[in-house]
Amino acid sequence: MLTASPRSSPVTPTVDLSARGVQHGHLRLPYSRDDSAWGSVMIPICVVANGAGPTALLTGANHGDEYEGPAALFELARTLDPAAVSGRVIIVPALNYPAFRAGTRTSPIDKGNLNRSFPGRPDGSVTEKIADYVTRHLVPLADIVLDYHSGGKTLDFLPYAAAHELPDKAQEARCFAAVAAFSAPYSMKMIEIDAVGMLDTTVEEMGKVFVTTELGGAGTASARTIDIARRGAGNLLKHAGILAGPPEMAPTRWLDMPSGDCFAFAQDDGLIVFERDLGDQVRAGETIARLYPVGKTGLAPAEYRAAMDGVLAARHVPGLIKAGDCLSVLAVLKEAP
Repeated sequence: MLTASPRSSPVTPTVDLSARGVQHGHLRLPYSRDDSAWGSVMIPICVVANGAGPTALLTGANHGDEYEGPAALFELARTLDPAAVSGRVIIVPALNYPAFRAGTRTSPIDKGNLNRSFPGRPDGSVTEKIADYVTRHLVPLADIVLDYHSGGKTLDFLPYAAAHELPDKAQEARCFAAVAAFSAPYSMKMIEIDAVGMLDTTVEEMGKVFVTTELGGAGTASARTIDIARRGAGNLLKHAGILAGPPEMAPTRWLDMPSGDCFAFAQDDGLIVFERDLGDQVRAGETIARLYPVGKTGLAPAEYRAAMDGVLAARHVPGLIKAGDCLSVLAVLKEAP
């Protein structure tokens, strides 16, 4: 019985992914809309290649309101000297470009959450088409993938690089070695609330080395977190052998997210008042935050207590929270893997 081959991607790169030197161009995705009948989404891409060596794929703004990745990668694309490269670096500073331009987590075109849309579809929505192109045409070229994240407008994190526990322990060890080389102030053995549809999962299932980050958030980026992002990219390229020299290592504290007890979620709407700051140690049973009803004075706040001992690794922003929102994330200090 014949099986139809997958439909080809509608995305057209304006750069040659196999050519040497420095190329700045776009991934052009046709998008017919009211103000442009034959229009396109133009996603910036840079390819820097020279000689033999591995390929790194570096991406930012998988969620459009997370800025450390774009800040680091637009600068890297501008300054990376091809003569210093052994191999290839593919840089996509703003992967979900429509969301990045809108300053939103999801795409304003189709409300697609790119990091829940992998492996994507070539005949799907705009967001699914981006995911499909990355899955079928960029990730297979890469030996190592770095996908920058931070908390966006609704979370703030301790700055950390992370990898996941994997069934293939040799692959897992390679991922954590890359996390160590990134050399963020914190390094995390991470679990996800729901890993379905993530770029992380797609890359890991292909057997690649994958590193992600959470470098702050609150809808902005600081000089400190941008510096962490820039230095981390250089370190990872040195670790991969694409750039010469050892990584610029800085002290890191290793964290683990061992269970669902790490996460707390708001049960009601209200004003969230934290009793602990990021990085603070908390004991099981201690109050992390109080949630005040805001419809009437005189009502007692609900107390949210730690379900385990740990460090406050993430907290909700801004001050108002809705039922179901992630309120806090705890992590456990551990030895390096």
